Amino acid sequence: MGIAPYCAAHLDMAYKLVLFFSRRRIALAFALLSLALLVAAIYIFLNAGNWLVREDPPEKGYAVVVLTGGLPERALSAAQTFRSGYAREVWLTQPIQPGTAMEELQLPYAGEQEYSRMVLIAKGVPPTNIVILRNKIGNTEDELREVARQMDAHPGSVVTIITSGTHTRRVHTLWNHVGNPRGRIVVRATPEDYFDRDHWWRTTNGALSVVREYLGLFNAWAGLPLHHSA
Repeated sequence: MGIAPYCAAHLDMAYKLVLFFSRRRIALAFALLSLALLVAAIYIFLNAGNWLVREDPPEKGYAVVVLTGGLPERALSAAQTFRSGYAREVWLTQPIQPGTAMEELQLPYAGEQEYSRMVLIAKGVPPTNIVILRNKIGNTEDELREVARQMDAHPGSVVTIITSGTHTRRVHTLWNHVGNPRGRIVVRATPEDYFDRDHWWRTTNGALSVVREYLGLFNAWAGLPLHHSA
């Protein structure tokens, strides 16, 4: 065998060896990347509930706001905040539904704000310290806009927002879009929060809460292109 064929044969063998080991390295890198992505996905899934909870330390301010939903827990928490001296007023919002639907059916319905008001009074909040905000609201975005408008009368004020733990991060995010720059909010979760942030996937209520909050966050991060339909 001449020198040229001999060298060509060895070069061909070397090329095949390089190609073999390159393919193995690529396969190994792909396997490691897939494993890392799987571990990251599991970590994100397990901590999806915890990440939603973004609660601030308690702070004295002008008012405490009861966001709609979670009756009577949020009203009870607001009453405790007021009695502890962390607020001088309690603000309640007026949800559009189901009051409008009940009016159309010509059936009596006081409104969630009235039931919250009764809870507050029963827990020691004087009626004169309870303020029902004027405009009716359809969602959290509307509520925070209404809170921001109310804060115009109290520049530089601190207002505590009472909501559920899973809702706290979205409240912060929405406030960045609609908030009043002349005021500041403190977001607090109700102590009686039945959301299991560590095992949120075990119940339908927990799973639905997490999905709803992330959809709301995606909408807020996108600049609120989707709005509430009355």
